Amino acid sequence: MSADRLRTAPTRPRAALLALACGLALSGFAASPMALAAPPAQAAGVDIPYETFTLPNGLRVVVHTDRKAPIVAVNIWYHVGSKDEPAGRSGFAHLFEHLMFQASEHHDGEFFDPFKQVGVTDQNGTTNTDRTNYFQNVPTTALDMALWMESDRMGHLLGAVDQAALDEQRGVVQNEKRQGENQPYGQVWDRLTRALYPAGHPYHRGVIGSMNDLNAASLDDVKQWFRTWYGPNNAVLVLAGDIDVATARRKVAQYFGDIPAGPTMAQPAVDVAKRPADTRETLEDQVPQVRIYRAWNVAELGTTEIDHLQVLGSLLGGAKASRLDRRLLHGDRLVDNISAGAYGSQLGSNFVVMATVKQGVDPATVEAAIDEELARLIAEGPSAEELERAKTSFRAGFVRGIERIGGFGGKADALAECTVYEGDPGCFRASLANVAATTAEDVRAAGAKWLDVGSHTLTVVPGARTPLAEEPAVTPAPFTPPAPDAQYTTTRSRIDRSAGVPKTASFPELKFPEQQRATLSNGTQVILARRPEIPVVQLSYEFKGGYTADLGRTPGTASFTMNVLDEGAGGLSALDFADRVEALGASLGAGASLDGSNAYVSALKENLDPSLALFADMLRRPNFDQTEIDRIKATWIAGIAQEKARPSSVAMRVLPPLVYGAGHPYAIPFTGSGTEDAIAKLTRDELVAFHRDWVRPEGATLIVVGDTTLDEIVPMLETHFGDWRGAGAAPAAIDVAEVARPTAPRVFLIDQPGAVQANIFAAQVIPPTNDASSTRFDMANTVIGGDFTARLNMNLREDKHWSYGARSSASGTLGQRPWMASAPVQIDKTAEAMAEIQRELTDFAAGERPATAAELARAQAIQTLSLPGAYETAWAVMSTIGGNVRFGRPDDYVFQRKAEIESMTVADLSGVATTIDPKALTWVVVGDLTQIEAPIRALELGEVQVIDADGAPVTPPTK
Repeated sequence: MSADRLRTAPTRPRAALLALACGLALSGFAASPMALAAPPAQAAGVDIPYETFTLPNGLRVVVHTDRKAPIVAVNIWYHVGSKDEPAGRSGFAHLFEHLMFQASEHHDGEFFDPFKQVGVTDQNGTTNTDRTNYFQNVPTTALDMALWMESDRMGHLLGAVDQAALDEQRGVVQNEKRQGENQPYGQVWDRLTRALYPAGHPYHRGVIGSMNDLNAASLDDVKQWFRTWYGPNNAVLVLAGDIDVATARRKVAQYFGDIPAGPTMAQPAVDVAKRPADTRETLEDQVPQVRIYRAWNVAELGTTEIDHLQVLGSLLGGAKASRLDRRLLHGDRLVDNISAGAYGSQLGSNFVVMATVKQGVDPATVEAAIDEELARLIAEGPSAEELERAKTSFRAGFVRGIERIGGFGGKADALAECTVYEGDPGCFRASLANVAATTAEDVRAAGAKWLDVGSHTLTVVPGARTPLAEEPAVTPAPFTPPAPDAQYTTTRSRIDRSAGVPKTASFPELKFPEQQRATLSNGTQVILARRPEIPVVQLSYEFKGGYTADLGRTPGTASFTMNVLDEGAGGLSALDFADRVEALGASLGAGASLDGSNAYVSALKENLDPSLALFADMLRRPNFDQTEIDRIKATWIAGIAQEKARPSSVAMRVLPPLVYGAGHPYAIPFTGSGTEDAIAKLTRDELVAFHRDWVRPEGATLIVVGDTTLDEIVPMLETHFGDWRGAGAAPAAIDVAEVARPTAPRVFLIDQPGAVQANIFAAQVIPPTNDASSTRFDMANTVIGGDFTARLNMNLREDKHWSYGARSSASGTLGQRPWMASAPVQIDKTAEAMAEIQRELTDFAAGERPATAAELARAQAIQTLSLPGAYETAWAVMSTIGGNVRFGRPDDYVFQRKAEIESMTVADLSGVATTIDPKALTWVVVGDLTQIEAPIRALELGEVQVIDADGAPVTPPTK
């Protein structure tokens, strides 16, 4: 449940799936005029077939059939967002999104509860300026339950909305607002929208609203809001997956047919609000680096021009080898990262360039370089080669995106977005065609028209953070919704809602792809899981030697080495290598984790062999060019500073050494990034040595998932990897010694002056992943903090609304696992929240409040009934196989684990609850010490010590 900070995903041409084509980090396209790889003989066609119908009450329904998994995506969009809020009622749309997850008239309890009992996946809701959406994937057999629940909150909600529910969700939303603003650069988007749009424009207000307006919201206000906007005639329902249109017609009419139509609400007129002049402002924040945001108001969704601007953004700053990257990151080395892209919206879109300025560089120099590159692209247009690469990347992203039926950016999302904004579920086809037909002149003309004058530049500089000022309060006008439209008739439902939520009597069987094996000449074992649904093949080469291999080496070596493998290989420079990857529509990279590392490639089937050639070069022949190493080291060090500025990541840096003790292989920042001093000293020889020792084929596993067979893929792999051999003897396995827990609790405080929230973490070691009790503990953790409906979240979020969310989890590790509970809480409730966490853990571990049969049943449903839908994507299958490889599990482990969970008893959970020892916790709290230190000390949870972002003790000033 969230308020989207930006109205839609970046670089999003009309439909949600195309957001994936561009990448959520504004990445995806190359810019240098290099020769392209040979084009494929024929690219596979891609589409999202659908059928539609409309109920008499105006509910529009879109159906897409996809039988690859026994699940159905239920995605409903209401055409209402923050743009529709009257003055003085900002945040209503998002507040009501939260209220819709509460009880309805015929279901007393959290909306999530029945879904958890059937193994829901990808369930959430979001609000932006233009729409509110709710979505979930459910087993096919639970579709009746899902439609009953969605229809009950559409047609039968208001009787269950009382003052207590309003107060609860108002508090949760206000903590969501605090959580966003408490992050580095967290005030940027509110600042930008206020500057880009004049007062009175529907986009001037932030989606999440003002504290004043949220506090002023009355019960009558929110009920009137619901009556106005949440009728079936203002909604689109998409059903995608294991369903057909005949079934959809019958079931949708049954559950939604009797809901009366609401009033027809006019949508605001398109108002791009193109600005007549450039403006700028400076914002001080607790940030480690200057960051520049430059934004323009540009053409709205549904226009050819916005599609052309997507391409322009990709060429300008949307890829590793884009024009801004070439100039500012690789050439002049003025920035640590830079991006550009369009953010599409209904009334008008934004084009944003963002640059994080290197320490010591004058921001004016960066701005001048951005201006020059943008002006050159507009004046000359792109080359034929870079334009073709951009188009290939768009298509590749679309192909990968349509593997998912639901969730953020899946097929259901694309169909719903197109229907809501353009009245055409297939509008993504027009966008794809527009992108494919884009010419250099189209790009040039779009830039000349929209990216001339009218930008707003926001420069964020290091300094003291002050809360974002509330705009002057506005007294809202009396609000009376229009009368419902008489022309709509209703069809009476035959269901008896007094009978309650439909029971799901049966569930689909878990299916996991058959795994086939082969062994390459180089000693690597190949595991293939065939998934022919989309023309993509994904591979992951799994190696030993993760962060733990840094022991005895420079900290950060493993992660740094793996991350620079694709920064030039096989004699190609970093930029040329990126160009080749983009031209093939491939995705390629490498990384490390605590106990191992891997390299991956996602290739279009038509370009599989040349993509594997690049993959082989990256693994076998990385350049390790000193110039690139020096560039990346500077950016890496800046990234460490960014980690220290974020409450969650600074905790991940200091907690492991506190929990495991100095010298332990796990006593390192769990970000894997090392320290500034260590990275500054890291040498090329050390990278070469790590690559020689750990990136080797003997004993490695190559996982292949996708549209291929062993007969096809093994000869290709032999061609590219068969003669690869490791040099010298392989290093011995890392010995991860067991450590003792502390004999008493400890509390460590990190100062974050001016923070409006405190971030609480409590951690300790537990037995390794391969321990016989591991699955039972994971189930116990599901009860205490491993799910939205778990005790910690129900307490701190839903009951006390001090937090936007509280969680606990244990990572998978070969050595003792780190278990951790965490909660960001409003600053004035820090000590009280810590006391509640301590009480919850103590009651659970000591048996004062053991897991109940109902909690066990819910945890079992969460962990087992979701499995048929959990392996919808190739990436999910690959990740599971990778875990089996890492921990030496059998191929049928997912079935064995399911059986173990299904056989568990309450006594089993009570037996492992004592794994958590509340008297041996290590606490880390990040917040404003002037507000939290004294109350925390008064709790007497344990010895309290103030440390800095490196974990070093802070000596109190002499009085």
